[in-house]
Amino acid sequence: MTHKKEKKLRFDIVSIFPQMFESYFGESIIARGIKQKLLDIRLHDLRRWSEGRHRRVDDRPFGGGPGMVMMVGPFYRAIKSLRLRNRQKSRVILMSAKGRRFTHREAIRLAKYDRLVLLCGRYEGVDERVAKHIADEELSIGDFVLTGGELAAMVVVDAVSRQIPGVLGKEESLSQESHVEEGVTEYPQYTRPADFSPICGQHWQTPKILLSGDHQKVETWRQEKAQEASKKLQTKNR
Repeated sequence: MTHKKEKKLRFDIVSIFPQMFESYFGESIIARGIKQKLLDIRLHDLRRWSEGRHRRVDDRPFGGGPGMVMMVGPFYRAIKSLRLRNRQKSRVILMSAKGRRFTHREAIRLAKYDRLVLLCGRYEGVDERVAKHIADEELSIGDFVLTGGELAAMVVVDAVSRQIPGVLGKEESLSQESHVEEGVTEYPQYTRPADFSPICGQHWQTPKILLSGDHQKVETWRQEKAQEASKKLQTKNR
């Protein structure tokens, strides 16, 4: 009798602040995925691949301008050292404010790889040759600028990890989440108590249909509410 081999996804995160990830990855679903050997997350200090005793990874931008730019050399040596094997389905991703928008669909796509290398920039930016010659793609988690790529990398790891079978306790949770179907959000959720009274005279009540025990009516209500919420979100985003 043969057993189906469970998928394992490896993340290599390259950053000058690798310690920033330890607390988040040591908790909750991500920690469980690591314990179950479904996830393998390795943190790398970019300064390991810097040159000189000062371990510099940045320099002034050519042409002038404010701030410092991260150099191409340390990133090149980092990727070379990580030894991405040809037979391994891997992807090198630069977290970048000018990258393609990271969505639920992107999370599903990236979960099909065996190994993802996430490069985290800092300062005023990263030498364009990293994006052009080293990274396979650039990803952004939104139309805003972060101090560094570390938070964006955490978001990608979290969203992608949820797509690996076994990482979530109940696989059906995946099919009922917001954005599983593009543009569609999840229905409202309620739990005990059914009637919450924070201040005398106020009653925040659970919709009676959810307490009826009629599963068909509950499902219909949920679909209607999900559609209402989706339309409201689409209107706000216009």
